[in-house]
Amino acid sequence: MNLDTRKEIFRRLQAANPQPRTELEYGDTFQLLIAVILSAQATDRSVNLATRQFFPEHGTPQGLLDLGEEGLAQAIRTIGLYKTKARNIIKTCAILIESHGGQVPESREALEALPGVGRKTANVILNTAFAQPVMAVDTHIFRVSNRTGLAPGKTVLAVERALMKRVPPEYLLNAHHWLILHGRYLCVARKPKCPECGIADLCEYRHKTPASGIP
Repeated sequence: MNLDTRKEIFRRLQAANPQPRTELEYGDTFQLLIAVILSAQATDRSVNLATRQFFPEHGTPQGLLDLGEEGLAQAIRTIGLYKTKARNIIKTCAILIESHGGQVPESREALEALPGVGRKTANVILNTAFAQPVMAVDTHIFRVSNRTGLAPGKTVLAVERALMKRVPPEYLLNAHHWLILHGRYLCVARKPKCPECGIADLCEYRHKTPASGIP
């Protein structure tokens, strides 16, 4: 896919959604971190339903420590891997207080040192909270990047690196949000909604669904 096509893809995505935002609900960077940890193998909707139960009264590192691992586990029990996530979050809260003054660090190394925080989670925080032009590749972005031909790759890391090279610099800051929303609502896994897609004519996918919806 050439540069002009890539620029046009993001020009259209920007025109359709000038200020893309995560669908996770949060009040500050710490709450964003907790929501992103919880979102692994879970929907944003399920995470929002859970965090509404404890963010108002326990939405700080100390607040979650006061709630405790068992209390947090009960609040997030509808989310997959909730016991492991509760354990990691409580450990993360302790580290934030002991080593970072209760604040979420701005470096990748410090973020990835927190329990439950991997490269993708760190990238989300760096991009969404600290406005760093990095790319957090989830299943939606991986699918869109490969299907469209925008940034093909066999692994998540390969796609991340390809996107960092192939997304035009002027669009890089918001590219994560545009691509994830595109994959979540239009370029869906089983039957992409090609007739509704604003970039279908630029996409290199060879099995586009016709207007009738019949493959």
